[in-house]
Amino acid sequence: MSFRRPSILPGFGLTLGYTLVYLAVIVLFPLALLILRASSLGIWGFWQIATEPRVLAALRTSFGIALAAAAINVVFGGIIAWVLARYEFPGRRIIDAIVDLPFALPTAVAGIALASLYAPNGWVGALVAPLGWRIAFTPLGIGIALIFIGLPFIVRTVQPVVEELESDVEEASATLGATRVQTLFRVILPGLIPALLTGFALAFARGVGEYGSVIFLAGNIPFVSEIAPLLIVVKLEQFDYAAATAIATLMLIVSFSILLVINIIQAWSRRRFGYV
Repeated sequence: MSFRRPSILPGFGLTLGYTLVYLAVIVLFPLALLILRASSLGIWGFWQIATEPRVLAALRTSFGIALAAAAINVVFGGIIAWVLARYEFPGRRIIDAIVDLPFALPTAVAGIALASLYAPNGWVGALVAPLGWRIAFTPLGIGIALIFIGLPFIVRTVQPVVEELESDVEEASATLGATRVQTLFRVILPGLIPALLTGFALAFARGVGEYGSVIFLAGNIPFVSEIAPLLIVVKLEQFDYAAATAIATLMLIVSFSILLVINIIQAWSRRRFGYV
């Protein structure tokens, strides 16, 4: 059994205490109050709210589209991270800065911009409207909004890992007769899997709770394009605080379960491919 060597810098007890207190006040205490408020309904009352068709439809929309958007971002965000890390070309720094725009833009601004682009009278929406297609005010519009706000999480998580990958290993793989596809899947991707999973988890978590940019593109139609955060706001406006806290608690449970599974897979991939 090996023990971690103690740091030469003092203050472990003080910093650990500060960390625990800060997390308890900022994270654990509000969540505990949320769960406590929802528990006042009782198991049967909570179950009735959780199994309402409208609630289930909103949860399915939020979690399903967030998972799909995060998966799409893993592919294209990984490619963008690779290009930015491995190649030098004119305008690279501009593109690198553009990636961070969803971080800086207020979510309402992003929603208005996307709605102006994909609405039936927008630049893109007007092009597909004659074909009978609609992008805005549909689940597809929600997906576009979640892809927009989730892309930086993938790029900024994967890009540093790509920069640390040694090109000598890829050259050795090519020298030994491996094709580009074999080098990609057997040499490059194993080193990127933990970072891709981390970015996926961050993009998914952001997508599930996104509100400001989505409501402008969703259409907010119950059973069609209504997201769970919007349903919580609707319940609050109706002064149905019990239902709002129950839906929020249910989202918390499902989100934590999915993130826990992703973290377990991430830890397994680190051990499997020899990365710590």
